[in-house]
Amino acid sequence: MCRPVKSGGLTWIEVVVVTLVVLGFVLPILVPAYQRERIVSLNVDCARQLSDVGKAMLSYAGDYDGALPAAGGRGTKWGPKLNNWSAATRSQAFGLDTNQTGGEATISASLYLLVRHNGVSPESFVCGADKGVTEFRPQKYGVIDRGIADLWDFSANPARHCSYAYHVPYGAYAVTTSNEPSFAVAADRNPWMKSPSGNARPFTDFRPDAGAKGGTGTSDQARKGNAVGHQNNGQYVLFLDGHVEFAKRAYCGLDDDNIYTVSSSQAAGDPLGTPPKLGSQPANRKDSLLVNDPVVP
Repeated sequence: MCRPVKSGGLTWIEVVVVTLVVLGFVLPILVPAYQRERIVSLNVDCARQLSDVGKAMLSYAGDYDGALPAAGGRGTKWGPKLNNWSAATRSQAFGLDTNQTGGEATISASLYLLVRHNGVSPESFVCGADKGVTEFRPQKYGVIDRGIADLWDFSANPARHCSYAYHVPYGAYAVTTSNEPSFAVAADRNPWMKSPSGNARPFTDFRPDAGAKGGTGTSDQARKGNAVGHQNNGQYVLFLDGHVEFAKRAYCGLDDDNIYTVSSSQAAGDPLGTPPKLGSQPANRKDSLLVNDPVVP
């Protein structure tokens, strides 16, 4: 009997095996390259968005005698949420008294003034590296009869729609254009405050390294004070003169001040400081205190 002659081509099983072998070599090369490219893209977007926010802040200040955005009225305090973020009037929104004073406002409500008055898109306040944060859409909260510019905040839970920390705009040390140009006014989310992606980072893990004033920690300990969204490598920071830079350490403010903590000094900066909480205030005029609203349960 004649034996069947084997075809010169590969069987489908052999094709699958070869394909898997090739993928085993290629994927370890392609996946890290894709991840690096994605990180670079996110970083570029984050820097551009903060730069756009900075330009809008300076434009706003030009219309308000040099004052950067501060929601509410005289004597308004930092609170967990607005009285009514979709109210028809400012008094109703912030719970102001008959003299248009008092009440409470979130940190993000001040940033939202740039949406109301300067046409900044809510999308500009979402950093792609900040997990759990999405673009604010009023329709999601049942608000269909009001425009974006008619509202007062990024919903009743603004932490889920605003990625950026902002210098406390309420109290004696609100920023104006008379501050030093190198004063830090906004940055990526504060690592010491609970975020949509998780709890606040343990402050005991952080220590400024030897490159800072009075620093005694290691490089790894110093990186523990950086923004979570950028893999602890640093944070994008917006300064009062409008420029944005990627700071590899959180103590990049005036006199090595830590932009995320309350300074222990009454006159100068502090690389360590103490972590903020709802209602915290800067210690002095040189103390950058960039905070964001806590997540509302």
